[in-house]
Amino acid sequence: MIYKSEEELMYKARQAEGQSFGEIDRTGRIVNERAKGQLGQIVEESFFGYEINSKSEADFSNLGIELKVTPVKRNKNGTLSAKERLVLNIINYNNEVSYSFSESSFWRKNELILMMFYEWIPDLSRAEYKILKSHLHRFPEEDLQIIKHDWKLIVDKIKAGLAHEISEADTNYLSASTKGANKSSLRTQPFSNEMAMQRAFSFKQSYMTALVRNVIRHEDLVRFSTTADLQQKTLNQLLEDRFAPHIGKSLNDIALENSLSVNYKSKSFLQEFISGLLGIKGTKLNKIEEFAKANIEIKTVRLEPDGNPKEHMSFKNINFIEWSSEKWDDSWLKNHFEETKFLFIIFQYKETERQNPNRQLYFSGIKLWNMPLKEIKGRLKVFWTDLQSLINNGIELEPVQQKKRIIERNNLPKPGNNGLCHIRPKGRNGSDKTPLPDGRMIAKQAFWLDKETVRVLCKTI
Repeated sequence: MIYKSEEELMYKARQAEGQSFGEIDRTGRIVNERAKGQLGQIVEESFFGYEINSKSEADFSNLGIELKVTPVKRNKNGTLSAKERLVLNIINYNNEVSYSFSESSFWRKNELILMMFYEWIPDLSRAEYKILKSHLHRFPEEDLQIIKHDWKLIVDKIKAGLAHEISEADTNYLSASTKGANKSSLRTQPFSNEMAMQRAFSFKQSYMTALVRNVIRHEDLVRFSTTADLQQKTLNQLLEDRFAPHIGKSLNDIALENSLSVNYKSKSFLQEFISGLLGIKGTKLNKIEEFAKANIEIKTVRLEPDGNPKEHMSFKNINFIEWSSEKWDDSWLKNHFEETKFLFIIFQYKETERQNPNRQLYFSGIKLWNMPLKEIKGRLKVFWTDLQSLINNGIELEPVQQKKRIIERNNLPKPGNNGLCHIRPKGRNGSDKTPLPDGRMIAKQAFWLDKETVRVLCKTI
């Protein structure tokens, strides 16, 4: 069927809201659990009445509108999130480098997207999933400027012969996600003889979550950048510009100049510091649009006078039972560092603790960083593999008397083990424990980046 206008198409699309896929299906596809892309195909064929195809042009080509059927999940706290990234079209490395953005395969196919959100519920069959909302997505100009920068970064990496080193965390909103995970998924690239994993243009899960919450729940985020800003500079450059005037100043001076309060022990201190210097004082960090959409995680670093970090950098606690049986491609460790960009807010002491117990902190700058794909495929994967083997072979636990208390030593990887990361306790106290696969309990442990890793990263600002 041919839809003659956007209005006619959207009138039809909204009729799907509240319907289950079982109600929509007219072909019996819903009973074929293995059919790839099946839910989208059901909507295409049974609801909109057009034949399934793999055209390079948009699905509703006469209107220039692409159709995407994508899942939403409800979190324990009642909020909604995108269940996954939104995969768009395959990147042809050999062709994409010849295009401008306006001619690119991404823009030709995805300038306008009809997004049909359905709720994914673990205990329901797919036939019971229901369409929540049909939304015709036009990119806000601010988003489009960031997406253009992202597309250029991906293409520039291909032009440099580095398609095999592309990582999702390289970019902010638009990423190049892998499609397939074996040798048959390798593709040639134009400026290198090295084969690269097949990738597709995708919107990050974080970008889709922000969109879901805005479209379905009408939740708004606060921006610190404008369209005019983004036409001139990248998001990274704008962040550096906002923080640069304060480098070298004490936190007390910065606080006085910007009407901020300094309380290092307060959990809200960093939030107030960052939002204040970005000109959106009082905004929670998860409500800053650019951070939320780009999946930017903020970490503070405190350097000693000699430039060495005061401590290792902690991340989430480890679920040993989950780690013991998961696959590398599905692991939190791989996916977190592939998909997350980190904003390090760096402070430094000018005197040692012995010289001045009440040391003043000075602002040293920021560092926007993501773990290189080489590092993820190298030391991080080896670390994950070795730890899984250690867990499954049985972690050694030995009670040891230390002063007036008994501590439990283990053979988990320590700082300096691989020059990148390690495992160490992160709990309220030694009695705060978590289970191992063999039924024993161990003090809660977390993943940490080594101080030396952090030192090297901070040295590059």
